[in-house]
Amino acid sequence: MNAYDIIKTVRVTEKGTLQAEKNNQYTFVADRRASAPQIKRAVEELFKVKVVRVNTLQVRGKARRQATKAAGRDADWKKAIVTLKDGDRIELA
Repeated sequence: MNAYDIIKTVRVTEKGTLQAEKNNQYTFVADRRASAPQIKRAVEELFKVKVVRVNTLQVRGKARRQATKAAGRDADWKKAIVTLKDGDRIELA
């Protein structure tokens, strides 16, 4: 897998914005098969920053209903919380 396959998108939320400001942590949606060292290499390659730590967790998809009574669900996904070295930043805007 290359870096673009591993890192799918950045999660921009209120909690994530506070983490970025206070702890220099950013949240990414990663490929479910990617390991923490692979995610670290991908973030360093894509954003040209130094990663100190990577925490990952599997997130279960939410149960959803469309216009029918039949329930469906969103896909499961992997969340990666990446801590950067002091002084490094990722510009998301």
